[in-house]
Amino acid sequence: MAQIIIKNLRKDFGDFTAVKSSSFTIEDGEFFMLLGPSGCGKTTTLRMIAGLELPTSGEIYIDGEEVSQKRASHRDIAFVFQMFALYPHLNVRQNISYPLKSQGMSRAGIKAKVAEVAGILGIEDILNKPVGGLSGGDRQRIALGRAIVRDPKAFLMDEPLGALDAEFRERMAEELRALHDRMNATTVYVTHDQLEAMQMGDKIVVMNHGSVEQFGVPQEIYDWPASMFVATFIGSPSMNFLRFNGAVAKGDEAVMLDGNSISIPTLLEGCNGDIALGIRPEHVSFGESSPYRGEVIASEYLGTTRIVTLNTPNGPLKARTSSALNVTAGEIVGLQFNPDTITLFNEKTGAALLSVQNKGVLSDG
Repeated sequence: MAQIIIKNLRKDFGDFTAVKSSSFTIEDGEFFMLLGPSGCGKTTTLRMIAGLELPTSGEIYIDGEEVSQKRASHRDIAFVFQMFALYPHLNVRQNISYPLKSQGMSRAGIKAKVAEVAGILGIEDILNKPVGGLSGGDRQRIALGRAIVRDPKAFLMDEPLGALDAEFRERMAEELRALHDRMNATTVYVTHDQLEAMQMGDKIVVMNHGSVEQFGVPQEIYDWPASMFVATFIGSPSMNFLRFNGAVAKGDEAVMLDGNSISIPTLLEGCNGDIALGIRPEHVSFGESSPYRGEVIASEYLGTTRIVTLNTPNGPLKARTSSALNVTAGEIVGLQFNPDTITLFNEKTGAALLSVQNKGVLSDG
């Protein structure tokens, strides 16, 4: 397997820039997620790593070799597509063995390798079946088998579970992560599903409009979003933003919301003008002694939890609480926020202004 280094990668299609000077490193053996909405540049980035698209500028290193201008066939990677891309006239065994036949491997070598891969994927009983009548989950396993059988330096996957229904998707996500862990493979995986990325990824790059918004481990990205876009895109419900006008300066310990002092973490850079206080729904609590108040608009029961929607003087807010909490529409409740879970944002730039508990600089504002 291999480390993959991306340096200042850019891709232009005429006057349109799909990827803007992206840089990040995928360590050997990592399960690495490229996450973002449709059109953000994640698939174009993956295709440049694969050699299916050549970059306009920038460098790509795979296992220490600069490959940005090399074709896919010279990069020793395996690509798994969303729509499986199987050969319908071949059975399962023939589909998996096809890359090995193309490489000129002996019959005995192919037989042993296919048997090994079939054992890993648990598909020994369908090796002689035609692929046309198989379930989506089995066809995805075959597509994975055809990639695994080559022992490539890296696996590149473009939304490989996107065509599956919800039940198969969740099961295959677990299987795919377990397979990765057994093989210790370098895997680069494109998805628009933030839950899938958080569940499976060792590291995540969040992209938006062709740029890297944030790069880090899932918990860091969830807890300390570097921008309002990341804070909104990651999490369900997404982060709350309470808007207020004013000035905050380095060293400030509190801000004023509706005349009430709200404690905040250490500020890195000051900001004058429109500011948003960001707080995750699960970090909002109710307390009758709190002077900051909100009106309950709706309460949604979700089994073990409840999502309460409120109006506040600084904008709408959602709280994730215990399902045992009993509130009714129109009720006025006190709201409390733990300062260790708050992030301030500059609304003009969208950038985070805070670093919490020495977690490091998220943005310079």
